[in-house]
Amino acid sequence: MEKAVLVAGSGISGIGAVKLLKQVGKQVILYDGNENLDQDEIRKNAEDASLEIILGKLTQDVIKRLEYCVISPGISLEVPFVQQLREAEIPIWSEIELAYHYAKGVLAAITGTNGKTTTTALLGAMVRNWVGEERSFVVGNIGIPYTKSALEMKEDSVTVAEISSFQLESILTFHPAVTAILNITPDHLNRHHTMECYTQVKESITKNQTDQEWCILNYEDSRLREFGEHAKVKVLYFSSKRKLKEGLYLDGNTIILHVNGTSYEICKTTECHLVGICNYENIMAASGMAYCLGVPMDIIQKTAKEFKAVEHRIEFVEEINGVSYYNDSKGTNPDAAIQGIRAMTRPTFIIGGGYDKGSEYDEWIEEFGNKVKKLVLLGQTAQKIADCAKRHGFTDIVFVSDLEEAVAYCFREAKEGDAVLLSPACASWGMFKNYEERGRIFKELVRGLIHSSQEK
Repeated sequence: MEKAVLVAGSGISGIGAVKLLKQVGKQVILYDGNENLDQDEIRKNAEDASLEIILGKLTQDVIKRLEYCVISPGISLEVPFVQQLREAEIPIWSEIELAYHYAKGVLAAITGTNGKTTTTALLGAMVRNWVGEERSFVVGNIGIPYTKSALEMKEDSVTVAEISSFQLESILTFHPAVTAILNITPDHLNRHHTMECYTQVKESITKNQTDQEWCILNYEDSRLREFGEHAKVKVLYFSSKRKLKEGLYLDGNTIILHVNGTSYEICKTTECHLVGICNYENIMAASGMAYCLGVPMDIIQKTAKEFKAVEHRIEFVEEINGVSYYNDSKGTNPDAAIQGIRAMTRPTFIIGGGYDKGSEYDEWIEEFGNKVKKLVLLGQTAQKIADCAKRHGFTDIVFVSDLEEAVAYCFREAKEGDAVLLSPACASWGMFKNYEERGRIFKELVRGLIHSSQEK
């Protein structure tokens, strides 16, 4: 009997894996532990009316039929069915492992706690301006599953992938030519349990690279600086705080790349559409990766200057009655939200709170200084954040029931010259499907204020 591939998870990653496997002639079983799902809806999403689907419990009879399992990133490796597969010695592949197995061309991969999406999009734009639309691909956590594009890639393709820690947990042969680890700060500890484990998973993006291939690392992250000292790959550092003898750094308002005795001016921060130190670090990381890929310097420079902010990452929305509104819905953890505060130049109303990933909020609150006027809280973590803020002496706190009430409150209370920043420091789950939906709804609510602004 022909062996089958089990695809675990019926979301966007799982459906992408199913479609790829079907295209290469594999027998596929889609499995999801949620027995209440609609099988017809899953088959519709997979565009396969005959797809074999198993919901609920995974039996030994099915396990005996398997060649390997492709697991969606949202599924923990500690759930019972994964232990069953391991006991049966069934290989477990991540979605990116599957895609890499069938993809062609050169791969550049980016991970880190924060900044991945902006860096990926910027490097993708540099690559696209270099090799053209048909030969360039931008995939991964940025919203396009790697599996969706893998079979379109050719030997001369260049792919830029945003990679999460969840995806890295189950890689085997995944081998980018150039990698970047932007930073490592506490996140997803409900999944990885310890910072040591989380750090090791992030660093594993380099595990199949050779000593002739490059990894771009943040010099100001002590964990990454230490990793770079013993990494088997060639390391190029970037720094926003000091000049480096070799690497990328911020010199006043100028981003410099210094390599092999030669200095290149990438751009001045005043020439960029991106704002804030976090984004200058993203420019450095993308520029360093592009340089290592062979992108011509003039293309790196031009793209860095022209590139505009990624949606949901310190994204300017509107100015209404002299108040600027910013969408930083991708600030899904405290460290990302710190970057949002640092980018603000006005007295700021922050809308925060959401799903509890086990994060601590002390450093985020400490960043408020005199910049934050009001903290508007909603969601599961609202009280936890408020208690933390009070311990640090910040008491200008308001509780609201939902995002609509939060926006309405800020509209009433913010004065000309203020800013309103959606930067939740928490995941969106429980109230929204994802941070993108949260950000889109925020923008719709803000733009709806324009019609009410005459009444203020």
